[in-house]
Amino acid sequence: MEFKDYYEVLGVERDATQEEIKRAYRKLARKYHPDVSQEADAETHFKSLGEAYEVLKDPEKRTAYDQLGRNWQAGEDFRPPPDWDSGFEFSGGGYTQEDSAAFSDFFESLFGQGRGFHGGGFEGRASAGARRRSSMRGEDHHAKVTIDLEDAYRGATRTLTLQSAQWDAAGHLEPHQRTLKVRIPKGVKQGQRIRLSGQGAPGAAGGPAGDLFLEIEFATHERFRVDGRDVTLDLPVAPWELALGATVTVPLPEGAVDLKVPAGSAAGRRLRLKGRGIPGASPGDCYVVLKAVQPAADDERIAAAYRQLAEVSGFDPRPEWMDQSEGDRS
Repeated sequence: MEFKDYYEVLGVERDATQEEIKRAYRKLARKYHPDVSQEADAETHFKSLGEAYEVLKDPEKRTAYDQLGRNWQAGEDFRPPPDWDSGFEFSGGGYTQEDSAAFSDFFESLFGQGRGFHGGGFEGRASAGARRRSSMRGEDHHAKVTIDLEDAYRGATRTLTLQSAQWDAAGHLEPHQRTLKVRIPKGVKQGQRIRLSGQGAPGAAGGPAGDLFLEIEFATHERFRVDGRDVTLDLPVAPWELALGATVTVPLPEGAVDLKVPAGSAAGRRLRLKGRGIPGASPGDCYVVLKAVQPAADDERIAAAYRQLAEVSGFDPRPEWMDQSEGDRS
């Protein structure tokens, strides 16, 4: 997937004002509108313009895009970094399902379905009547925040910094940051939303403020992988622990536990620690995958032990290969 330079598409500078972006879009949209344009690939150009304008006209999307785009050039192979959008605060806005069909995979990977931006920031657009009925209430805001897996096991209070933006009087982007002290409940899952009442946009004419919804994302963990409430980790074990069995101390987010490795286990075997996943009314499980590691034969005594084991055991790790070779010769 190629990185798209939306400023290049509209032919504006990266510090362009709101009015300059609007003017550039209108001029090029008239030039490439498929109903009137004689230009080659007019429809393709027109769709690219609409996509670029969708991002750059919106101060929140533009701020997020600008931060992401600092390290990319147009046409470069692109995959959005994990959690690139964590900490950005978005209001309603959004785009409709019909709009999104015209946008590229690049756009969808950043702002599309499942990224927290689709259809008006998590919830979808309200009908016109519903918007009128709630016009006194402030808009709800939405943000993705990244926490440690350990926070889900124990609960925590975290100070989070959220970024947003709006247009200033001259039409330039004006970034904003705010910090909130947030209670992370024990047992929270990835993708779960925490509602902070009254932390959205202020209401009009004395109306109540909207709410802020925080979508929980777990930071990549050096040891654990998460699936719902279940967690998985690879446990390094020595060959003799696999063969003879052993009791191994396993460090979990909630504290260390002793795991019995049955004698005769094979590398890759999956052992279950019931109820040791993320807490909840129905707690998850922890799955331990045995990963064989062995000492290097960089000492003569260790090398001698390996040679003795090979001689005593007569072990052949590839017996089927010999059978196949004999079959090929016959």
